[in-house]
Amino acid sequence: MNGFLEWFMNTIGRYISSELSVFLVSMLPLIEERGGLVLARLLQIPMWRAVVICVIGNIIPIPFILLLIKKIIHWMSDHHMSRIAEWLTDKAVKNKPKIDKYGFWGLTLFVGIPLPGTGAWTGSLVAAVFDMDLKKASISILIGVFLAAVIMTTFSYGLLGIAL
Repeated sequence: MNGFLEWFMNTIGRYISSELSVFLVSMLPLIEERGGLVLARLLQIPMWRAVVICVIGNIIPIPFILLLIKKIIHWMSDHHMSRIAEWLTDKAVKNKPKIDKYGFWGLTLFVGIPLPGTGAWTGSLVAAVFDMDLKKASISILIGVFLAAVIMTTFSYGLLGIAL
């Protein structure tokens, strides 16, 4: 992730503000809020401003994923992008048991615990592909985003004396 963040700041980040850089990074799949908070710390953005920027950036894609991803996957399958569509579906199938085991709180923990391959994007993908209740999934994912913000802020800003 640090390599991507360095590349981003040396290319796109040269032309936009630090806050906008953090916001955009927080919206990206796989990088998400976790990367945004690391970047915010590197750019010396004050902690509370960084948390707000990253949480908002991470939340914005969620409704679009929940409402549109199945249509996008279907469209991709019909337009010579079936490998990507299959990869997305396989990712959802692979992660469904982790979430199903604990239901609402399973999705919350899946989104909130900062491990590779978890986060709001993947949690939203799983919820949408398997037709989870939209309201419950949204609330669960939002709680997970806030949990991830607490965990990543703690480590990114060295609140326990350990910084990333």
